[in-house]
Amino acid sequence: MGFLRVIRKWALRDKMPIREIARRTGVSRNTIKKYLREGIVEPSFRTPDRPSKLDPYAEKLSGWLVSEQRKSR
Repeated sequence: MGFLRVIRKWALRDKMPIREIARRTGVSRNTIKKYLREGIVEPSFRTPDRPSKLDPYAEKLSGWLVSEQRKSR
């Protein structure tokens, strides 16, 4: 079920207060009001693909984790 569909269901059908919806979802009350007011279907934001700072060291780190996992406690 879509995120906005859940918000609309709680607000319109279940008559849940906006403050409670914001607390359950972790989204700002202003954002919830905006979603209810506008007729948008889903949020249109995208997270850009960014390389991690640890990517150059990923092979070495995973090797360390595997070797530590094999050791007895």
